[in-house]
Amino acid sequence: MASWGDIDAPILPRSANKPIQAMAFVESGAVERFGLGNEHIALACASHSGEKRHVETVRAWLGKVGLGEDDLECGTHAPRLQGTIEELVREGKTATAAFNNCSGKHSGFLTTAVQYGEPTRGYIKYDHPVQRRLRERHERSLRCRCQRLCLRHRRLRHSNARHAAQSLAPRDGQHGRAVASVEQACRGGGPHPRRHERRAFHDGRHRPLLHAHQRSTARRGADQDRRGRRVLRHAADPGLGVALKMWDGAARAAEVAMATLLDHLGVLPADQAGEIVHPPVRNVVGLLVGEMRPAKSWLG
Repeated sequence: MASWGDIDAPILPRSANKPIQAMAFVESGAVERFGLGNEHIALACASHSGEKRHVETVRAWLGKVGLGEDDLECGTHAPRLQGTIEELVREGKTATAAFNNCSGKHSGFLTTAVQYGEPTRGYIKYDHPVQRRLRERHERSLRCRCQRLCLRHRRLRHSNARHAAQSLAPRDGQHGRAVASVEQACRGGGPHPRRHERRAFHDGRHRPLLHAHQRSTARRGADQDRRGRRVLRHAADPGLGVALKMWDGAARAAEVAMATLLDHLGVLPADQAGEIVHPPVRNVVGLLVGEMRPAKSWLG
């Protein structure tokens, strides 16, 4: 175990928690009951970009469980990609709840409510059975009380390490199998791995790192418009989990710091580590104008 900085500082993991939240959906048995697959599990863990394939999957998924887009209580926002926005404008349409980057997660919430015969209306409220179940799932995973999901940074790291180990050798029945299913879906397991990767679990900026080591999964957490929180699980090395938080929320710093940590731990291929740890910076015409580097003293 190693740490740098204040690992006892309280943090809000936000979207970095989505794979843990998806555990309640997978453990419920709804995947088997409704004929769902890896793409649905991966989307439940994703902050997707609102592309057509994401929206269509959400709508079809809700149809499988007898619900519709109007049942989503996640609200809506514009798609992340300019091309998708332009496509909506050309078609004279506006974004709906299915375009929300969390609509996959919310579809998982709704599916568990249907599975257990619970009301779907108001599923986002604190005292709804869906939310109570999520808090219980977090407490089991993090091994602490987390009434408001504000937790110590070290807890998030430990949780990721346990999930990495359990995904490789699930031993405790339903829970272990569910961990393995979530990790397989997010890493792109199954007969169509590229298809599942495109479901947007993998953060776009993480892709070079993840392609370099296919048995890793990464997740970011939102912080207003910033992305300074990262978690990563490494199933090829049982028990290796990383949690990282940049206090100013800077995404570029988080990406370089995560790559530097993994290089320090010896899990990046030697022939690719250089470009991943020192990513190039290019201008709008593609000319190399610099590179990002970690501070020399950071890891001591």
